[in-house]
Amino acid sequence: MIERYFQFLGGDQTIQLLKANEKPLTPSIRVNTLKIAKDLLKERLENKGFNLESIDWIYNGFKIRKSPFNLGSTHEYLQGLYYIQSVAPMLPAIILDPKPSDVVIDMCAAPGGKATHLAQIMNNQGNLILIERNRKRIPALEINLRRMGVSNSIIINDDSVNLSKLNLKADKILLDAPCTGEGLIRQDPSRKKNKTMKDINKLSNIQIKLLKTGLNSLNPGGQLLYSTCSIAPEENELVIDDVLKNESEFTIVKLPRKYGVDGIIDVYNKTLRVDIKYSQRLYPHINNTIGFFVCLIQRNL
Repeated sequence: MIERYFQFLGGDQTIQLLKANEKPLTPSIRVNTLKIAKDLLKERLENKGFNLESIDWIYNGFKIRKSPFNLGSTHEYLQGLYYIQSVAPMLPAIILDPKPSDVVIDMCAAPGGKATHLAQIMNNQGNLILIERNRKRIPALEINLRRMGVSNSIIINDDSVNLSKLNLKADKILLDAPCTGEGLIRQDPSRKKNKTMKDINKLSNIQIKLLKTGLNSLNPGGQLLYSTCSIAPEENELVIDDVLKNESEFTIVKLPRKYGVDGIIDVYNKTLRVDIKYSQRLYPHINNTIGFFVCLIQRNL
């Protein structure tokens, strides 16, 4: 893993990343505006002894600087007034920005952090189709949908690779792809050793299949947000490049603001599509988040 980091980050950045991965992550929450206003929740939690800090680029997010007891044991949590969520994973739904009239598909929906966020942005309107392959993960998804008051969704127990067979066309698609979780070391130190190149290669093949299927299910002018909690180019830029290298029908969208650093377009002696630089990488040592990747792709009209 570290040998690969040296190749695409260089020595100094790799050392900074490894040091940052040893620092605990500050807990954070996303306010569920379907049920409560941001300021009102802040007041209620502060009255209980919590210390909340706003997040610049996540309007409905707070970092928890002081927590007198477990965030998952408050009445406010149980009532669905907030979702415990790391900062970087709040980005995909915000960047995708679905409208209340949209048909939206979440291709890997459980346990529901991003799905409930999509519903919140849609103001519980439109059509939110949640696909989850693993039947055992669906109860957690259902619980979170109920707790957060989501009413515009339907769950489909299927592999999103089969999405084209469902004959659905969407305005917005979220593909938070299954990955090695190389960016999650701050939360789970076992990630340092429990994945090999065999895992990366296996997952990148799955990611390619899912991305191709998702893009084919977009309406003209529709957008797909691809994200992973990995910093591996093999699971991010190289996947995008593999799928789009001979495609003129799709464009990578330049985001109106930067959330991290630009995507890599020269890696492992390969030169990738130039617009892949519009994707965004978040790093523990630069952004004080988990390692994360986002790329917004649009089907041309």
